[in-house]
Amino acid sequence: MKRQEVFLKQWGITMEHSIFLSFLNSIVLQIPGLSRGPLGSANPIVKGMIPSAFGIMGISVGLNLLNAIIKRKMVDQEKLKRLLKETRAWQKERMAAFKSKDQAKTDELNKKSAYMNKMNMEVMQMNMRPMMFTFLPLILVFYFVLPPLFSYTVAISPISLNFIPGGFFELTCTAAKVADSQIAGHPDICHHVNELYFWAWYFLSSAAFSGIIMRITKTTMDTS
Repeated sequence: MKRQEVFLKQWGITMEHSIFLSFLNSIVLQIPGLSRGPLGSANPIVKGMIPSAFGIMGISVGLNLLNAIIKRKMVDQEKLKRLLKETRAWQKERMAAFKSKDQAKTDELNKKSAYMNKMNMEVMQMNMRPMMFTFLPLILVFYFVLPPLFSYTVAISPISLNFIPGGFFELTCTAAKVADSQIAGHPDICHHVNELYFWAWYFLSSAAFSGIIMRITKTTMDTS
């Protein structure tokens, strides 16, 4: 436990952050549908891969934009950037002192740990404030509104995107999943190897456009 605390503090993460994120993760895992397999419908309202792919892309952009607008309205961006700049500068300076084995400098910087942890907590609270209003609605839309609209798979990748071993966090259909889909009585989910699941395409679309939207709305975490 001591070693874990040292590691967290070394990277500017408080135990409160860790506990909160673990709690948030446990809540997400209880959401209906998350552990039941791929999201989507065998008889979706939106037919065809191309309309589905562009439809999900548009929805992900719209939800990202809504989230960014709410964040911009609720969070003092100038104060947030000032706090981030100060904490990151301190973390960078402390890491440099640690690498150069300058114990005197490290000890001096460590005296500011409590203050910096307080600032980190304030940054976290500022970022979490809009999430209190957007998290539940976005989850409800993602798990209950979107699945009836789209099929289980909505695009095809030229390569497998299942980079994590053990079958965890699979983004694309495997040969085994295609074979399972052809068995009578099994859900007709995968038709071809490397088809992208509906939720995976949403995840990739959201990740691709979130940075652009944050820059446009000036809600990026970049302090430069």
